Amino acid sequence: MAEDCAKVVRHGDTFVVAGFKLAKSPTAREDGRHGCHLEVSEEAGSAIYIYTAPRTTAASETASVSVAPKYVYTPLNHLKDGTIVNLYGVVKFFKTPYVSKGTDYCSVVTLVDPSNAKLTCTLFNGNLDYLPKIYKVGDIVRFHRIKIREYNGQMQGITSAGFASLTFDGTVGAPVVPRTSSKVYTFMDEEQKTIEELRVWAASNLSISGPVAKLSGVQPTQYFDLTCQLVGKAKVDGSSFLLKVWDGTKCPYPTWKVPVEARDLEGEKVLLHQLRNLTVDILVYDNHVQLAKSLKIGSFLRIYSIHTKQASADNEDVSHIEFHLHGGTCYGRGIGVLPESNPDVKELKTFLESVDLAESQNMESMSSVELDGTFNNVTDLESHLQRCQQLSVTVLTDHQDLNNTELRTILNSTAPQQYRIRAKLRTYKPQKLYQSVKLHCSKCNSLREVPDGDDFDLILQGSAVTTPNPELHNTSWYDSVMWTTQDQKQRKIAIHFVKHDEMLQQPEDTLLMIEGGTLKEIWKLTKRFKCVIPVRSTEENLELLDLSAPFLLQGNVKYYGCKQCSTPKPIKGLSSIAAEQRPSWEPTEIAQVLGIEPLQYVFIMKFTLVDGTGALNAYLFDYEKFFQIPASETLTNNFLQQKMQMTMNTLCPPGRKLDDLPWLECFIRSYNVRDAMKDQVYYQIFDTTVAEDVV
Repeated sequence: MAEDCAKVVRHGDTFVVAGFKLAKSPTAREDGRHGCHLEVSEEAGSAIYIYTAPRTTAASETASVSVAPKYVYTPLNHLKDGTIVNLYGVVKFFKTPYVSKGTDYCSVVTLVDPSNAKLTCTLFNGNLDYLPKIYKVGDIVRFHRIKIREYNGQMQGITSAGFASLTFDGTVGAPVVPRTSSKVYTFMDEEQKTIEELRVWAASNLSISGPVAKLSGVQPTQYFDLTCQLVGKAKVDGSSFLLKVWDGTKCPYPTWKVPVEARDLEGEKVLLHQLRNLTVDILVYDNHVQLAKSLKIGSFLRIYSIHTKQASADNEDVSHIEFHLHGGTCYGRGIGVLPESNPDVKELKTFLESVDLAESQNMESMSSVELDGTFNNVTDLESHLQRCQQLSVTVLTDHQDLNNTELRTILNSTAPQQYRIRAKLRTYKPQKLYQSVKLHCSKCNSLREVPDGDDFDLILQGSAVTTPNPELHNTSWYDSVMWTTQDQKQRKIAIHFVKHDEMLQQPEDTLLMIEGGTLKEIWKLTKRFKCVIPVRSTEENLELLDLSAPFLLQGNVKYYGCKQCSTPKPIKGLSSIAAEQRPSWEPTEIAQVLGIEPLQYVFIMKFTLVDGTGALNAYLFDYEKFFQIPASETLTNNFLQQKMQMTMNTLCPPGRKLDDLPWLECFIRSYNVRDAMKDQVYYQIFDTTVAEDVV
């Protein structure tokens, strides 16, 4: 759209923008632009109308022009960090939308295309309808304005302002009809050819025969996807919910019928009775319960990664099959609601209408195991349900030989000791997660708050008073440039580019030092160059600024040094790294030659854990192992902040009763701290990480 506007807009023209969203600019402080900006919205049909100014050649002629967007699509192997692109891809893996931060929904999808590249996208939106409507592996998606970020050496996609999507059935020969909640979208004739080409490619190169099964074909200890109709539902306990479904076929094994009170079971009673030998009971847990409660009786569902489990009660001679949808989203677990226009739904409806219900009612009653007598009391049922619950939302990374210890026992024991526990997270501090990030010195064990940008800006302003010393410019290991700004202050700025083998390197491989720069100017340089070091001139050397400021900036990370443990050395020590065969410019190596004891970013949090026998406060001291995200990048990366918030909302869901909270399995160690007149016992979590399907 920007390119099309540039072709027709001229100085003096008047234009009107329609269907745009007014939002705060997240980069206003860095780029100096207005605090608000307009975001394109495909859902609202963003458009620009131009009223052309009268020209000398045709004084009376005016026109109104609507600039329609024309999109360029980027292959997955051409994606670059920090760009916002449009793309097509074939779905190789996906997770149905689930509740993430606050009221936002999240969907995860992995795409492939003929370039043989892969892209995993994490998509957020407060409106469930605006997330891609993906129903199966092999579907084709079109994403507009998706932001690309590099993380752990791989490209990832995240939603950006104006993100929009279309989804198409990936079946060869199927109608090319987009799935979208948008009333306004663009779809050109040439894009239909793109869809058809991707379908043919996927049919030959992508295994899209997922674990879909009919109830008549299920086996014990199997994971499969089921397309079915919901005929009944009921709450079982705080963290599990019952769905009664059928697909017109009969399970070949006796199935577990979950005992619920008749008044608690929603659904048409006559139909439930007629289908009693064809329905199966699926228990869903934890994060799936909220969606299960909202499902409408009669709706068509695709339930992903159902687990069939063979079990028998103590008083049973014959085993039965149980159906479980465990908590979490690992392996794509989830529930999708299919529209009646879906081809699979049309096929299923036709088949269900052909089923002879009278014949099914004459089937052998042993086809289902009524559990009225299976469990002797409510306690037995609760105990059985607890065994079926999802495993802990955290994972132990060592010491698997330790047995669980009750919190009551730990509280009554002396320190120091190590324990394995199974507990629930009742609350945590700080609630504002960005406040959990601190700076830690491993040498003196001190903690420091992360300075904000205002502090750094003030230090830069103070150092800009000192004029760069020209005698220190253009040495054997760096080249220098200096200029004077054109504003009233006429500030002098000097940049020193470190050389390698007496030659300047590509920007992405270059370390530079800057004198007299502002915070905004330095951030711009970090986007182009590998490393930036703020310095100032003395009579004889360049030197670092006060250690209240970062000694190094790399990407979005500011690196600080410990004031107590550092002994700064002259900047010329960097020449030893520049002389290496392949300078890596690693922060730890830079810190070492500059005499800096680097501070490490850490998460510091207090968890209040309970297990029914007691409650204790355990501290989390973690660099990146627990959350599986680096503390050093969290403050400057919105994606990582959202990921951390999603994780905490899973470990400690807001608004949930204690009985409904998930279990955490952790290692904790007790230790003594001398406090005034006595030893105080503290507890710290260690060798524990968040489960894969949580992050």
